[in-house]
Amino acid sequence: MAEKKQNASLYAVIGDLVGSRRSTDRRDLHRRLSDALAGLAGNALQPLAVTAGDEFQGTFATLGQALGACWSVQLALLPQAQARFGLGHGTVTVLDAERGTQDGPAWWRARDAIEWVALAQDQAATRQLRTAYRADDTDPPGHQDAVNAALHCRDHMVHSLDERSMRILRGMVDGLSQAELARREGISPSAVSQRVRRDGLGVLVSVEGLLGAQP
Repeated sequence: MAEKKQNASLYAVIGDLVGSRRSTDRRDLHRRLSDALAGLAGNALQPLAVTAGDEFQGTFATLGQALGACWSVQLALLPQAQARFGLGHGTVTVLDAERGTQDGPAWWRARDAIEWVALAQDQAATRQLRTAYRADDTDPPGHQDAVNAALHCRDHMVHSLDERSMRILRGMVDGLSQAELARREGISPSAVSQRVRRDGLGVLVSVEGLLGAQP
């Protein structure tokens, strides 16, 4: 048996597709997921990859990198498809380096987080939630609650957007100006500005910047 190896503290991410069994074209859905994962920047210790069925996993050196990866996958899939995410901070034990088998507190916490999200989605008041974080004892007091508060608000706002506002949000994330977005959407710049204010799109971009800077 391969020797167990204890890694430094890191951030594990477990994600899966929401309601994929109801999809009329599961092959296309998984193609969209694979494209979303392939399009991520190469800042992962272990890039997000499909492990089995609808689930995908990866590890990151910082919380900001892990949250940024989840955000990118969300934006790439919406509104045609949705994913949920559990993030866990802690150590990881490599059980079998050749096969890539891992275990440890980071994965246990990520699993706990995504299972909590699945339960929250069954409640009317928290139906829009898609992301949760579980810290370890090295996190500052209150850090887990503060991160989850931001994630809950972000998820609710994102999943309340209509299709046009979602496209505008993606364009803003890509750095397009409101004039460029207006031309692409075939609407006036003032109409884009109204959506940015009404739907809090600028707030979402700002929140993601703050979350992405988390060490």
